[in-house]
Amino acid sequence: MNTLAPNKIPTVKKLIIAVSIVIPLVVGALFRIRIPGDLSFLPPVYAGFNAATAMLLILALIMIKQGKTELHRFFMRLALLLSLLFLVCYVAYHLTSDPTQYGDLNHDHILSDAEKASAGNWRLVYFVTLISHIGLSMVVIPMVLYAYLFAWAGQYDAHKKLVRYAYPIWLYVAITGVVVYWMISPFYR
Repeated sequence: MNTLAPNKIPTVKKLIIAVSIVIPLVVGALFRIRIPGDLSFLPPVYAGFNAATAMLLILALIMIKQGKTELHRFFMRLALLLSLLFLVCYVAYHLTSDPTQYGDLNHDHILSDAEKASAGNWRLVYFVTLISHIGLSMVVIPMVLYAYLFAWAGQYDAHKKLVRYAYPIWLYVAITGVVVYWMISPFYR
């Protein structure tokens, strides 16, 4: 891997900050914008991206523990690519689809008392999982990008220190992305 020239690091850091701000703003805007289209096939696709990302993260950890640096880099780059593909598919789906409510069995966008009762405590489990997933996904974006930057710049001590926190958060976000999909999928229209 070619290392990043030291004079380029400040520019990349500014880009990381910009991306870390823009992504949550764009995702937040999804709740107000709708465009015509039917991309209802995308949720299982982007859940698959999350599942594959989780597997790649685990493989990358195994590779670095075995000293297989090139394989570690390869798996991390694939994990980054799949996370980017997840984000593109997630944005596309939510631009074209109304939100799905957990427990809305008849798909009328109104939760009746019977539907709430049917969902029971699983509704709380779903929302706790979803909120932690969303919150940590915003936190992990700059962490992952800075960790990648540190590795790219050959600053391996800084990379290792940050990855100690970024890795488990990213893995949690990838896994809970699949769990959230699995829990909400019965209520898709």
